[in-house]
Amino acid sequence: MWHSLPVNLQTWIAADHATIATRFEAAIATHVPIELWNQTPPGGGSCIAGLLFHMTLHEDLAINTAVRNKAPIIDQHRQLLGIDHLAKSIGLSETEDPRLIEALNVGHLRLYVEAVTTATAQWLSALDTNTLDTVPDASSRLEHTADIAVEGLEWLHSMWTGKPITWFVQWEAIGHRHGHLGEMVGIRGRLGRSPF
Repeated sequence: MWHSLPVNLQTWIAADHATIATRFEAAIATHVPIELWNQTPPGGGSCIAGLLFHMTLHEDLAINTAVRNKAPIIDQHRQLLGIDHLAKSIGLSETEDPRLIEALNVGHLRLYVEAVTTATAQWLSALDTNTLDTVPDASSRLEHTADIAVEGLEWLHSMWTGKPITWFVQWEAIGHRHGHLGEMVGIRGRLGRSPF
């Protein structure tokens, strides 16, 4: 007879977050050359680089700014990413902005992704799960700590307002990224790079 083992919530969350980077390396980076990451796939739609930047920026702003009230890591990488001349809000929308893709230094993108993933992992490793029901002042922190104004991004401020930390972890740091990783797997196939 199968007996259940006690589940450590903090360990479970941290492990789920870690699998995304592992899956990206195994499913995307191993099969799709970085030179193709900013290529629009056949049939149109977002490219791998655009999706990778988008999901990482969301995690960065959600965990580092909305939850922890710290400046987002993107601030340290904007110049090296080649996007310091673009609006700080670029890449937040689900609709890919061609200006971002044209400017984006895809080689440095991996370093930004690694920095955000590592920072979240370190925070999760010491996460007090008793704080998960806390509701941060996300909209104010976006505006004042990350310089992401409400105007033009009403949808984002509204979506993040009133949400507990558990939502930011469950959705922006994990679920949102899993979803876009699945989209990248589809793009891999459309680029003719599927190993199957």
